[in-house]
Amino acid sequence: MHWIALALCGVGAPAAAAEPWREASSSHFVIYAQYTPEALQSFANQLERFDKALRVLRHLPDDPVGKANRLTIFVVQDNAAAAKLAGAPRSDIVGFYRGRAGASVAIMSREKADHWSDATPQIILLHEYAHHFMYRNYPAAYPAWYSEGFAEFFSTALFDADGGIEIGAPANHRAYEFAISRHPNIPLMVSDPSNGAGLSEIELYGYGWLLTHYLTFNDARKGQLTAYLDAINRGRPAREAAIQVFGDLLRLQREALTYLSKRHMKVVRLLPAELPTGPVALRELAPSEAEMLPTKIRAFSADTGSKETDLVNDARRVAAHWPQDLTVASALAETELAGGDLTAADTDAQRVLTADANALPALLVRAEVALRLAAASGSTTEKTRLAKLARTFAMRANRCDPDHPVPLTLFYRSFAAAGETPSANAVTALTRAHLLAPEDAELRLLLATEMIAESKAREARILLTPIAYASHGGAVRKAASALLAKLPAASDPTPTPAR
Repeated sequence: MHWIALALCGVGAPAAAAEPWREASSSHFVIYAQYTPEALQSFANQLERFDKALRVLRHLPDDPVGKANRLTIFVVQDNAAAAKLAGAPRSDIVGFYRGRAGASVAIMSREKADHWSDATPQIILLHEYAHHFMYRNYPAAYPAWYSEGFAEFFSTALFDADGGIEIGAPANHRAYEFAISRHPNIPLMVSDPSNGAGLSEIELYGYGWLLTHYLTFNDARKGQLTAYLDAINRGRPAREAAIQVFGDLLRLQREALTYLSKRHMKVVRLLPAELPTGPVALRELAPSEAEMLPTKIRAFSADTGSKETDLVNDARRVAAHWPQDLTVASALAETELAGGDLTAADTDAQRVLTADANALPALLVRAEVALRLAAASGSTTEKTRLAKLARTFAMRANRCDPDHPVPLTLFYRSFAAAGETPSANAVTALTRAHLLAPEDAELRLLLATEMIAESKAREARILLTPIAYASHGGAVRKAASALLAKLPAASDPTPTPAR
């Protein structure tokens, strides 16, 4: 998870009177907010233009991502709500991102905080989306300063009234931090092997932005950032790569600090004609959906595997108000599954499927329930039966949406649940799921484990290295690092990083 502790002020601010919950659906985003239709339309259009700008600058095609692979954004009431959803109540976290197959989510507060930073909701969200964009399109090994510097570099995008965008504007929201902070240790930053544990917040974010901006626009150092990242991704230690590419690291620090004092900095302006976007569909949520939405937001935001009994109870209270509503019943089943009540989850999912045999969320619930029951069973016969049942539901879900990564992953997992070696078709399904959701670190780790089992060390290394370098990886990062340490030394380059 990525989080940002910054203040907010009003991009797309809602009207003073409480607006009903609305959904904006576009090519790359699904947004839920209590905004006026006009504000929500503008907000969604800006995000699509931002995505297009990233693609234009990176020379990436705008291929359809599939409905399940769009980023879901929830705009919540205030900073306290955002911090609570992040699992850190009373903290200064006001926005965060989680990358998960079929459920990648960003949380954004709409409140202006009484805080020293000048970051707006727009800056917060664009920072998080830049992370999402990097993980989906350029999964590679990134030093923590560059991962955060890349996101900060794009977060300051300016949206012109004519539809153009300026990329690379100064990080003025960091001005106070720059003013009061001690000088950074840039030699340490560029020598840091991975997750930035020894760096301060201003070094990671503020000076990460500065170094990214300087190396991007300084003609004398043209190509050095690319060479540095490439060297790291070929397996060279970060300090060796930095000295080889940048030379005297103290000189680099002096140059960067001089650059920070400049009155004007370069930006890249993209013209409106370069940023065509698709339509945005708006709708007001039905009363039943709106009542269930706070529970849905909490479920979407929770850490994978966390169990929240009060969340299940809240979902059941809402469901009792809408006993015939299939959308509510599906959300209830998903919440019960997350809460560990497998029997109730399966019962409610069955009820939904009785009314709609192609209800994809209910199919996924039934498949996951069967897999968990198989894992808990002590009977080989029962394991096999439940695994085959899960496989059946997964295949039905795949027919409903061939581009949804979760049915493909469930299909692969059904073999392990039965104690069987995954078939070639199952491995193909898992590989396809990863390609659809490369931002999901747990899915990446699962595929890497399969590659190791098949003695494909190079493929495993390519999959594991981005996780091992992640600045917010937690337990998944530790697992990836442990597996990586057991692999033979790299002899081939890993994928091209973003720069």
